Amino acid sequence: MEELKNPAARVVGARETVKKLAQGRVRLVYIARDADPKVVDPVLQACQARQVPVVWVDAMAELGRLCGIAVGAACAAGLGPPAAP
Repeated sequence: MEELKNPAARVVGARETVKKLAQGRVRLVYIARDADPKVVDPVLQACQARQVPVVWVDAMAELGRLCGIAVGAACAAGLGPPAAP
């Protein structure tokens, strides 16, 4: 979870996570258990399609704190190098 503190090594939020998943840049996704399913279901589907592991975090507030932001976060992603074509 150390990469969550480094803004260059992570993205926060469902939209950004889905974008990076589509680019093949995500190595691990964190999802808050109390997040709205409408928000995180597309992220979960993209993770399954790309075979990216998911780590569940108890609460949005906790995930936001881990990311160093002042608000809760439904999901976040640890980034890696782009996937080979």
